[in-house]
Amino acid sequence: MGDFLEYPDVVQEVRGSMNPGRLKLQSNTVIFKNIKTGKVDQFQSSDVETANWLLRARGHCLKLKLKNGTIHRYDGFKESEYEKLSSFISKYYDTDLSKVDISVRGWNWGVADFVGNSLDFLVNDKLAFEIPLTNVSHTTASKNEVTLEFHQNDDAAVSLMELRFHIPSTDKDPEKDPVQEFHTNVLDKADIIQATGESIATFEEIQCLTPRGRYDIKIYPSFLQLHGKTFDYKIPYATVLRLFLLPHKDHRQMFFVVSLDPPIKQGGTRYPFLILLFNKEEETTLEIGLSEADLQEKYDGKLSKEMSGPLYEIISKVMKALVNRKITVPGSFIGHSGTHAVGCSFKAATGFLYPLERGFMFVHKPPIHVRFDEVANVNFARSAGSTRSFDFEVETKSGTVYTFVSIEKEEYTKLYDFVSNKGLRVKNIGGKGFKETNYEEMLDSGEEDDHDAYLERMKAEGKERDEDDEDSDSDSEDEDFVAEGSGSDVAEEYDTDAATSESDSDGSGGDNEEKKKKKEKHKKEKTKTVREPGTRKRKKKDKKDPNMPKRPQSAYFLWLNENRERIKEENPGISIIDVSKKAGEQWKTVTDKSKWDKLAVVAKEEYTKAMAEYKEQQQAAGQDEGDDDEEEEPKRKPKSPKKSLTKSPKKSATESKAGAGGDYKSKEFISSSESSGDDDEKPLKKKKKRAEDEDKPLKKKKKREDDDEKPLKKTKKREEEEEEKEEEDGLPSDEEILSTPPSSGADSGSEEEDEEDEDDD
Repeated sequence: MGDFLEYPDVVQEVRGSMNPGRLKLQSNTVIFKNIKTGKVDQFQSSDVETANWLLRARGHCLKLKLKNGTIHRYDGFKESEYEKLSSFISKYYDTDLSKVDISVRGWNWGVADFVGNSLDFLVNDKLAFEIPLTNVSHTTASKNEVTLEFHQNDDAAVSLMELRFHIPSTDKDPEKDPVQEFHTNVLDKADIIQATGESIATFEEIQCLTPRGRYDIKIYPSFLQLHGKTFDYKIPYATVLRLFLLPHKDHRQMFFVVSLDPPIKQGGTRYPFLILLFNKEEETTLEIGLSEADLQEKYDGKLSKEMSGPLYEIISKVMKALVNRKITVPGSFIGHSGTHAVGCSFKAATGFLYPLERGFMFVHKPPIHVRFDEVANVNFARSAGSTRSFDFEVETKSGTVYTFVSIEKEEYTKLYDFVSNKGLRVKNIGGKGFKETNYEEMLDSGEEDDHDAYLERMKAEGKERDEDDEDSDSDSEDEDFVAEGSGSDVAEEYDTDAATSESDSDGSGGDNEEKKKKKEKHKKEKTKTVREPGTRKRKKKDKKDPNMPKRPQSAYFLWLNENRERIKEENPGISIIDVSKKAGEQWKTVTDKSKWDKLAVVAKEEYTKAMAEYKEQQQAAGQDEGDDDEEEEPKRKPKSPKKSLTKSPKKSATESKAGAGGDYKSKEFISSSESSGDDDEKPLKKKKKRAEDEDKPLKKKKKREDDDEKPLKKTKKREEEEEEKEEEDGLPSDEEILSTPPSSGADSGSEEEDEEDEDDD
C-alpha cells in the first residue's frame, strides 16, 4: 500500500442529487473533484476528527467530520474496501474508521442529536437518518413543532420540500423551551440568508448583462445582494464556483463573470452566471465598514480600509477576498486582432469566445464555460454559404456539442495552434473541413512515425471522391434510347420515312441516311442532363475483378496483424473499435519501425509487379476480343430496318383505287386488269342481253388478246421481280402507299356496273 488511495467512481450528495467525482486520499490531504462542476474540495488530514463507515442502500459511505464541524460524505464504496481504508486512515489520520450501526425498525420517534453541521435522528441509540443542515433554506417554530424547508436542486430527480418535527414539552427543566432550543440549533447551522446589520461595502448602479439591468451590489460577510428596481437576488459565497476577469475586444471595457452552482432563479429562469460590465476608465474610492483588526483577522490583510482605483479592480479584489477563490484571466492566446477574444456567434446571439488556460469561455448570451477535462474533441468546419469564415465545434464527453459560428478565417491558424498545444483532439466530423491543405500540413508537421487511423481513412476517402469526380466528368452525354427494329409494322401515309416512289427509294437512300445522322447528332447536342444544385453525378461502380492484385498493406497494418491477438489477450472482452484505439496508441510508442517499413516496401514492390502483369493480361485479352469482333462483324452486318415486317397482301386490279379520287388508275393497274380480265369478270344483269348480241365481236377481241398474251406475261413477271426487290429493301411500293383498303365485293361490283354504263353511253 502506497501513501495515497484513489477512487474514481465515488459520488457526493449535493442537495438531493448524487454528483460523481474522484476522491484521492493522501497522507497529508484529502482531495475530491466534482466531475460535473469541476469544483475541488480539499482539506488537510490533520483537520479530520472522526471517520465513520456507514451502510447505504447501494454500497457503503465514508463520513469524515472535521474539527470545525464540517462533515463530508462520500458514497459508492464496496464492502471489500473497508480493510484497506481502515488501515490507511489509522496510519495517516490519527483516528480509526469505526462502523456505525443503522436502525431499521422504521420508527418515527427518537432523539435528535446535533453533530457538527448535521442533524442525526437516533432510534434506540442507532442512526435512523441524518439531515445536512446546509440544505435547510428556512425554518419556523410553533407551539410544539419545528418546520424545516430545504433548498431545491434542479438536477435532483426527487426533492424533499419540507420536514416537520413534533417536540413534546418536558417537566425536567421548565426554564428551557425544547422547541426554541431545537429551532436555535437549526438556525446556527442552516444555510439561511438573513440580511441583518449593515453591509461591508456597497456599489451603486452596476451594469449587469445577466440578469439584465442595473443593480446596487451590497457586500455582506456571507453573501452578496443584488438590489434592482424590480428584483432582488441573494447569492451565498458558498455557491460561487469561479471568478473570471475578461477584457472586451474593444479594449475599453471589462467583463467580470461569477460562476454559480446552484444558479440564482427568477421564476422559471435560471442564471448560472452573473456577468458585470465595466468601463476601464471608470474609477472609484471604497471605504469598507470593518476595522483594520477585523480585516486582518478575517481576510488575512487581503483587504484594506480604504481602496481606490478602477471600479472593476476594486470589485475583483473584494470578491476574491470574500469568496476565497482565484480569479481566472486570459492566458497566452492572442488572436489575429491582437486581443484575447475571438468574435463569433452561438445560435442567434453574437459574443466573444475566450480560449483560456483550462477551458473555453463564451460571453455573453448565453454564457458558456467548457473545461478542457470534459472536452471529447473539437472540430473546424466550413461555414455554410461563406468562404470568409468557419465554424468551431466543441463536443463534450457527455455528448453535448457547442457550435460557435461565423469566426473570421484569419483566426483559424491562431485557434488551431492553441488547440494543438493544449492537447485537444481535433476531429473532422462528417467529412467537412475548413481547408484541405491545412489538414495536410497537420499530418506533415507532426512526427512522421505517428499514425492516426482516422486521418488516414479521411485521406483515402478524399482521394476516392476526387477519382469519382474525374470519371463522372469524362462520361459522355446522355443519349436517347432507340430499340432495334423499332418502328411501325405497316407503312402509313403519314410515315415521314416512307418512300413516295420507286425511283426515290433507289436514288435518295443515301440522302435519307445523312438526314438520320444529322437528326441523331442534333438530338445529342440538344440533350442536357439537369441536376439539382449541390449534387454530384454518381458513377455506377463496376464489379471488382477477383483476379486484380490486392493493394499492399502499410507498415502499421503489418504490425497490427502480428500484434492483434496479443492486444486481445491483454484486454479480454475488448471491442473491435477499442482494439484499433489500443493499437494506435501502442504503435505511437514503437521506437524501431524499420522492420515493418521494410516489409511494407517489399509488399509495395510485389504489388507493383503483379499489377503490371495483370494490366498486360488485360490488354492482351482486350485485343483478342477486338479480333473476334472484327471477324463476326461481316456475319452480323446490320441491315436497314424494315418498315413493313409483315408482307402486304396482293391486291387485284379491280380492288385497287389510287389517289384521293377513285377515278385514277395507274398504268400497271390497267395492264394487269386487262390481262386478268377473264378471271375477274362478273355477270352483269343489265347488259346480259346486249352481251349475247355482241358475242361475235367479243370473240374476235378475245383472239386479239390471246395474241398479246405473251408480252403481257413478261410485263407481269417483271412487276413481280420489282415487288420482291422492294420487299428486300424494306421500302413499300408506290401502290402500297397510294392504295386504299379493299372494299367489299358488293360495292366493287356496283362500281364496275357504273363504269360500264358510262362506257356504253
